[in-house]
Amino acid sequence: MGISIGLVGLGQFGTAFADLFRSHPLVDRIALCDAEPDRVRRFADRDDWRDKLSPRDVYDSLDAICQSDLDALVIITQPWLHAPQCLQALESGKHVYSAVPIIVLPDGDETLEWCDRLVNAVKRTGLHYMLGETTYYRPEAMYGRRRAAEGAFGTFTYSEGEYMHAFDSPGCDLRDVMAARRSGRIGQDYHRIWQSYHDRGITGGPMHYPTHSTSGPICVMNAHAVKVAAWGLPPVTKDPYFHDNSELFANETALFHMSNGSTMRICEHRECTAGSDREDFRVYGTKGSFERRTWCTRDGRTPVSVEEMRDPLPPDVAAAFKSATQPNAAPGDDFVPTGHGGSHPYLVHEFVDAVVHNRRPAISIWEATRYVAAGVAAHQSCLKDGELTRVCDWGDAPAQSDGQC
Repeated sequence: MGISIGLVGLGQFGTAFADLFRSHPLVDRIALCDAEPDRVRRFADRDDWRDKLSPRDVYDSLDAICQSDLDALVIITQPWLHAPQCLQALESGKHVYSAVPIIVLPDGDETLEWCDRLVNAVKRTGLHYMLGETTYYRPEAMYGRRRAAEGAFGTFTYSEGEYMHAFDSPGCDLRDVMAARRSGRIGQDYHRIWQSYHDRGITGGPMHYPTHSTSGPICVMNAHAVKVAAWGLPPVTKDPYFHDNSELFANETALFHMSNGSTMRICEHRECTAGSDREDFRVYGTKGSFERRTWCTRDGRTPVSVEEMRDPLPPDVAAAFKSATQPNAAPGDDFVPTGHGGSHPYLVHEFVDAVVHNRRPAISIWEATRYVAAGVAAHQSCLKDGELTRVCDWGDAPAQSDGQC
């Protein structure tokens, strides 16, 4: 028996996941929610959605869909809304999937407060929260976790990750991204919300959205950041993008001491050469290391293909996803995962399967807070010119989590 699930937010990013959630074999019923009616109609009017979407399962507000009898909600809305909306969904009795990150705000202390509230809500309700961090299901991360489980790294010594995304990148101009986020009925609140931080002199930086860089090393090593020293570079070009987003620094670079004794270097850079964008990580150990799709040991370097790195999806799930997203594929063709390094199908399957089997999803709230809290502490260190700063942590599991910050 499958589950019922509601998709909240059908903008550009939410749309990329809609057909995957609808086609999953363990999803029996689906609902749609967006403040913009045309976004809902884009799917509601399609013949291939009518087997799982009823006209009664169309909503125009989070309040309304939270009052439904759905099992779970998928929140892919504006980043500054993620945490409060996920909290509302949990309080209404629904499992919740959140787009990344947990929340984006200029105030790091406020971000940590939201983390704490979500951890406590999951503990109190017994419901599941999953963060949709794409790096976790990039092929490199899947392969790295398998080798780590085998003990092939030996003792971890060092890791590094970076998200180099120039604000004016021709492939994805962040000014256009923000313009899209500020559009529509919901996005119009952006200026009012951010002005309140301007008025209080609170400034953020790219480390407040660190999940693409921190999650790779953290999930492979199964370790968390303990303390950090970090430095920031103010915007050189003085582009209005940084002022509009209340970002004091364009680039932030951090050096972390990890719970396993290793060192981790993380870069979140928004002012770099357009065209040099990179999302990558590397992990080093005493027996083996993994970098740039290559496994390295004392015996030499072995390239690893994308197909070798990926974990297999269940055959029925892969077949359903293939039918929904590759309509022109031949019957004998393999399913080709797409979206942020092929991560999207894995994220969908992990959440649905976790809810159906009532197990904690891989990127639980405890895992997710470790990605975000590392960035918050790094930004705090930047504000103090590299002062060594402790990283907040909520523990490994409900029985062990005491919320010590």
